[in-house]
Amino acid sequence: MAGVKALRWLNLTRHGESTGNLAYAATIGTDAEEAGITERDADIPLSDTGRVQAAKLGRWLAALPADERPTRVIASPYLRTLDTARIALAQTPYAAPQDPGGLRLLVDERIRDREQGPLQGLTGLGVRRRFPAEAERMRGLGKFYYRPPGGESWADLALRLRSFYRDLEADAPDERVLVVTHDAIVVVTRYLVEGLSEREILEIEKTPVGNASVSRWRRDGSGLRAVSYNDSAHLTDAGVVAPRVP
Repeated sequence: MAGVKALRWLNLTRHGESTGNLAYAATIGTDAEEAGITERDADIPLSDTGRVQAAKLGRWLAALPADERPTRVIASPYLRTLDTARIALAQTPYAAPQDPGGLRLLVDERIRDREQGPLQGLTGLGVRRRFPAEAERMRGLGKFYYRPPGGESWADLALRLRSFYRDLEADAPDERVLVVTHDAIVVVTRYLVEGLSEREILEIEKTPVGNASVSRWRRDGSGLRAVSYNDSAHLTDAGVVAPRVP
């Protein structure tokens, strides 16, 4: 994929834990049909734990060797990703938005989370009970190609990500890029960068992408080579106090 191969480093991180993540977790093992999230998807905030995770991510960024530090940071426009990026960058001495020479946080709507139409906010049980025809269609088409009414399939995500990475190649050739985004975007990026099949990526997706985990690819010859995927080792340190968004 030319738009990705031109980069020197590609780093992706999922946002820190959100209140939406907690709401869905609370429905596990229950007969709830909805997660009970009152905000629109774009406005779901980080939890306290998510803010701590973002700070730890920032400390990891600050400790990177100079030749691996991001030269460009791009975030999804959703609140949980923007706050993750802001908190993380505030921990890094080389990221000073107030300095004309500092690292700016850029925003791109093409790396937002997947649109799910009327299925947004429903549990699996809720989809089966309220939209049985859609649940059946999902089973028939499979997760990669199923598109909810008014929503997006994973294949749709691949289309907008191809556009995102093509533009990134034009704007930031040979740069070290950090993308702060959502779990589905991390997974589909791996599908694109590594040229995986539908079967391969759906097998990988069975292991959830961790909040504030890091996936990295480095240019090696003419393409990008995987360095790590879904790595959360930097989140294991203790004693971090949840910061305010700067």
